[in-house]
Amino acid sequence: MLRQRTIRKPVHAIGVGVHSGKKVRMTMRPAGENTGITFVRTDIEGYPSVPAIAQLVSDTTLSTSIATGGAQVATVEHLMSALWGLGIDNLIVELSSEEVPIMDGSAAPFVDLIKTVGIVTQNALKAFIRITREIEVTQGNARALLRPFTGFKASYTFVADHAVFNRYPKQATLNFSDVSYCDEVSKARSFGLLTELPQAQAINRCLGSSLQNAVGIDDSNVLNEGGLRYHDEFVKHKLLDAIGDLYLLGRPVLGEFVGYMSGHALNNKLARALLRCDDAWEVATFEDARRLRGREPIVQPEALAF
Repeated sequence: MLRQRTIRKPVHAIGVGVHSGKKVRMTMRPAGENTGITFVRTDIEGYPSVPAIAQLVSDTTLSTSIATGGAQVATVEHLMSALWGLGIDNLIVELSSEEVPIMDGSAAPFVDLIKTVGIVTQNALKAFIRITREIEVTQGNARALLRPFTGFKASYTFVADHAVFNRYPKQATLNFSDVSYCDEVSKARSFGLLTELPQAQAINRCLGSSLQNAVGIDDSNVLNEGGLRYHDEFVKHKLLDAIGDLYLLGRPVLGEFVGYMSGHALNNKLARALLRCDDAWEVATFEDARRLRGREPIVQPEALAF
């Protein structure tokens, strides 16, 4: 039987918020069974907590923010993606500022931090959201959907006509029974066009952006020394983001995600639409899913590795 997991002991990191530009100290602490992922703002009197759930998403401008009771936590998607990849169900994340540190712009530093302290298996059974029928949301030409699948599969199509983007794959499909999140997805970094940076900074976004935490692109080249980490890093980062946004459902999904030009706003719209449709999903344990499938359900390799 697959059981819930948390980390073995606290672990700390210091970085900057990619949008705020502010220095932030982050501490991840073990949490009890069935408590989920909770952020705590230690810089605010009373240490208010913000549960990591889709219903509390408050802003999706270039990242995903959650908020409740006047306390906001910004840019949660990369950390949430890493927690999904490692099968972490319960965790307390303390922050000394309003934004999760961007680290190197990928999920890999969070994965590495957690691996340094180890993972503990708890007594309570892990529960999944099993998709029982297809559900789709759209916004203009963009669309995102979830449909039944025995395991978790994700695909994304990235549409952008640019000299650099046109040299690299714009579509990726990953079946996580066959590939490792840590190896194939977690290292994919945020990216952006140099020409769009002033516009983002004019609305108080990307104030902490640099080539240390994002892939920079000019009219014809990738600006980072060493180039890309994956040949399809751009589209894989979009998948990384989508996985983090979907983990705000509070449980890992058993199903297939398909995104076409979707971003944080549409990913959250999909999560909220799913939660409103009781006939489109059900809560299932590992054992439930195995009986429905006839054999063990396919889940993240890393979620079974520790």
